[in-house]
Amino acid sequence: MSDIVPIKRALISVSDKTGLVDFGKALAAKEIEILSTGGSAKALRDAGVPVKDVSDHTGFPEIMDGRVKTLVPQIHGGILGRRDDATHMAQMADHKIAPIDLVAVNLYPFEATVARGASFDDCVENIDIGGPALIRAAAKNHDFVTVLTEPDQYAEVLAALDAQGGTGLALRRRLAGEAYARTAAYDAAIAAWFAEQRQETFPRRFAVSGTLRQTLRYGENPHQKAAFYATGDRPGVATASQVQGKELSYNNLNDTDAAFECVAEFDAPTVVIVKHANPCGIATADTLAGAWAAALRCDPVSAFGGIVAVNRTLDGATAAKVASIFTEVIIAPDADEEARTILAAKKNLRLLLTGGVPDPAAAGMTFRSLSGGFLAQTRDSGRIGAGDIKVVTKRAPTPAEIQDLLFAFRVCKHVKSNAIVYAKAGATVGIGAGQMSRVDSARIAAWKSEEAAKAAGLPDRLTEGSVVASDAFFPFADGLEAAIAAGATAVIQPGGSIRDNEVIEAADKAGVAMVFTGMRHFRH
Repeated sequence: MSDIVPIKRALISVSDKTGLVDFGKALAAKEIEILSTGGSAKALRDAGVPVKDVSDHTGFPEIMDGRVKTLVPQIHGGILGRRDDATHMAQMADHKIAPIDLVAVNLYPFEATVARGASFDDCVENIDIGGPALIRAAAKNHDFVTVLTEPDQYAEVLAALDAQGGTGLALRRRLAGEAYARTAAYDAAIAAWFAEQRQETFPRRFAVSGTLRQTLRYGENPHQKAAFYATGDRPGVATASQVQGKELSYNNLNDTDAAFECVAEFDAPTVVIVKHANPCGIATADTLAGAWAAALRCDPVSAFGGIVAVNRTLDGATAAKVASIFTEVIIAPDADEEARTILAAKKNLRLLLTGGVPDPAAAGMTFRSLSGGFLAQTRDSGRIGAGDIKVVTKRAPTPAEIQDLLFAFRVCKHVKSNAIVYAKAGATVGIGAGQMSRVDSARIAAWKSEEAAKAAGLPDRLTEGSVVASDAFFPFADGLEAAIAAGATAVIQPGGSIRDNEVIEAADKAGVAMVFTGMRHFRH
């Protein structure tokens, strides 16, 4: 028995009228009766498409400013009645309910209304009631009804009508699944908005939705499957346009996001180089080209095959320097024509342009999956300024040291814990990331600094005369002592250890200045 269901009557009620007229004309050409409401009916009628108002079909007028127009048995009975159930069909006949074979509905633009900062009442008024009810009803009865929730679905249904005179079960079932996903995302947005209005960060039920942006070749490893979903409009990888280069991978996206979120922390021209989600070089300067040179000097070995982020329009001079080594991805708010021309010669290099830089102080949520659940937390938007630090040593840091201390601590926020960052003159000169022991991070950063100095042909390690930042307190003096041995002259850390006095004494003994921030920046 064929599962092809012909379409004789369609209900169309859409907020997004993209492709509506062409779709309506195509249905009318196949002698399909079209029922419609409000603006959809007007748009179709104005284009010469025969259309019947829902109120004429039901004999019941629209009431309450259009809040009630399709929530009537003549509509929902026509959608929900099973055509293979004699009782259903008899009841439909008794109540003069005509079958509806296709429902094309997209919802009031609630998300867009919230995004433009509309009032509470306007947002509530843009919560669709009838639309989700129609969609869910049609999706439930997909054995007999075709449901469309997006304009880009019209063409596939029209093609099926042309090819086989109706829609097949596989298509209807897939469209039904997409319909429920759409209403679920819609309800998730509404629930999140209500929670925000109540200033409730963690409601009893937490729904998260995303829109598929890209199906990836594989995940973190080739045996894993992966996809990229967009959840909002925060400038970054989700909003970026890819100007050139190969398809982005899971690891590319993860690393690029880490790089761009980091570079957004800084106001001056800044370059961030990331490898495996950790910065391996960051610098600020008067120009991006100057920042690139200083960032690369920190760890030229790790920079090979890395991700580069900038917080300004990428210029030709900087693009030429970045393109001189193997780089996987460059992400920037924009790029000038000279930069685009230079990078075009590197066919595999991905260039992403975001149109803006994310606000590092903006509120937001981050998530991590666990077995049987997930963790949710507010984004680490904490920032430390000169007025927030407390000098705890006999010697206070100089103004130049304070500037570098604040720079280094801001970098620490984006380095995997345990994190140690040495900095000098607005550039990292040694980064120790992800070690189980803080002292090991301090030693590794110093060792990499020595290697970088050798590569640059310099007589002294880069950490000589630098400052050092720690993302969390030093539990013992050994981590601080390792930093002092590397040449650090000033230290910034959260403080809060039961051995703070021991650490302060070690700093005073060496004549090193140290400040406490009172804020930790763990990153796992």
